[in-house]
Amino acid sequence: MNPEISGLIEQVQRNCHIADARHGADYGLCTYLMKMREYYRWERGLPYGEPLDREAVGDWLSEREALWEGLAEEDYRPLTLGEHRLDPFDVEGVNLRIADLGLAYSAGLVQSGRAQFFLVRLLEREEGDDGFRLWVGGQELARGLHVPPALLRGQDIFLRRDSLKQLLWEKYESWLWSRPDNALGRALACYPFERDVALALEQMTAREMQVVRDHEIGEYRAGRLLGPGWEALLLRVLGTPAELMLRAVRDHLADCLVTLPRLLDDLGDGASLHAYVGNLGHMRKALFPALLAAYEDWRIDREPAALRRLVAQGRAHWQAVAEAALALDARQPEGEIAGALKTLIESRTL
Repeated sequence: MNPEISGLIEQVQRNCHIADARHGADYGLCTYLMKMREYYRWERGLPYGEPLDREAVGDWLSEREALWEGLAEEDYRPLTLGEHRLDPFDVEGVNLRIADLGLAYSAGLVQSGRAQFFLVRLLEREEGDDGFRLWVGGQELARGLHVPPALLRGQDIFLRRDSLKQLLWEKYESWLWSRPDNALGRALACYPFERDVALALEQMTAREMQVVRDHEIGEYRAGRLLGPGWEALLLRVLGTPAELMLRAVRDHLADCLVTLPRLLDDLGDGASLHAYVGNLGHMRKALFPALLAAYEDWRIDREPAALRRLVAQGRAHWQAVAEAALALDARQPEGEIAGALKTLIESRTL
């Protein structure tokens, strides 16, 4: 491997380890152990579906936790690229200097203010008509425990194909425990998981990449509608239920703007609609119960007209809720904003 690339991988991975040392324990025990097992699989380059040696995973887990213990108090380190020494959050500066290496880098704060860093092989780039820049990454060269398949940072949208594949694998493994008849199970049934897990994951990842892409473009457009005050509001309520609710409101707005209209235009066998509903978190379901009801109606009659009407209604509704949250922020005392936002959003479900 190019020494410049291997050196950068080592530097980015170091910051990933520091982020994990600070935030790895944020997960519940079962989720933590599952993610650590898949982290081990990634580091060893093992295919999905291959059984893992429990003793080897256990030894690796102990070593990794010992490493994190020694890094928990360290600061994130600058990245050295040739003669340049760059802040690890200077994403634009780093990408400018690795453009010729076929790589993409990103860093930022995700839910609850957790830092995230990653370096991937760049598969493609796209410039949107309304100003966004889309980066599609394939092979993960440096990553942490937390691997969301997409990240929006300003005008830049980063999609991580291998991270999406891991997420889908984790969903499949969790579903296998009891094989419930639910939306996720209906999505999985559209692919050949029973006879060829690798092929099924490839097919599902390829299709769901489009859904993830549409959601992030929706997030970008929602951000333009709401303005910079939205991110400032999130920072005021980090780590509270209000943060989760605000993120759910914007997610619903993004999906009513882009994701759901495009998904309904290309329903096909319904696999992506099943997957979309199956992957909604508890907060998003609680705030938008009408969406679940409309999905169940569609399952019976396979007629998407009611869903289309609901999406149009949701677009106006969630924008109004978000704007009400911003207006509330402007007149609420510092110590009361999280509670006031929670009350507001709970009163504006759809």
